Amino acid sequence: MNSSTLTLIRHGQSIWNLQNRFTGWIDVSLSPKGIEEAREAGKRLADQRFDVAFASTLIRSQETLYEILRLNRHCVGYRRVHEGESAWYEHFKPGPEDRDTLPIHFAEELNERFYGDLQGLNKDQARQEFGAEQVHIWRRSYDTPPPNGESLAATAARVIPFFRDRLAPLLREGKHVLVAAHGNSLRALIMHLENMTREQILAYELATGLPIQYQLDGELNVREKKIFED
Repeated sequence: MNSSTLTLIRHGQSIWNLQNRFTGWIDVSLSPKGIEEAREAGKRLADQRFDVAFASTLIRSQETLYEILRLNRHCVGYRRVHEGESAWYEHFKPGPEDRDTLPIHFAEELNERFYGDLQGLNKDQARQEFGAEQVHIWRRSYDTPPPNGESLAATAARVIPFFRDRLAPLLREGKHVLVAAHGNSLRALIMHLENMTREQILAYELATGLPIQYQLDGELNVREKKIFED
């Protein structure tokens, strides 16, 4: 069996990234720089063939995914596969003419870490309100959540089961999977893939718009890791 690939990309810079605000589950679009980052990622991945793609339910990850697919030489089109298929969709069965039409899925499990009461706050404003040390703990500890929000541990508790239930079966079939998501949801997934410790993942920085590709064996062990850089 040929090895599978799992390609991960953090969405391009969003408007609130630019404004230095906690975003979490607030739905904001890409900034002009973020659109350009997504297009550059598309150019880097233009010759990669994907069998299926996933994004979160947040628009910044979906915009990134669409920019990448628009520039992909193997993707002649795509169709959204509705989660919990509705009655009007269940009759559809892909035919030979749909072979190059890429199925894409949007999943809440891939959403960014939910920042609770911090969402919408400028990070400097949050430091003034709660104290710099406390904000640092909320941002960089593994299992201490912000008020009414999620820790990285809680984010991992939804991302890793999603990987096992939805992505792993495809990868074991030798499929090539693309995932456009967020800094913390991808850090949780990378921690799992690379068997990182808590300390290692907390120090791990994930750039916006920079694709990372894992070549996996049949047991989903990492055989090779490639970062698509200039």
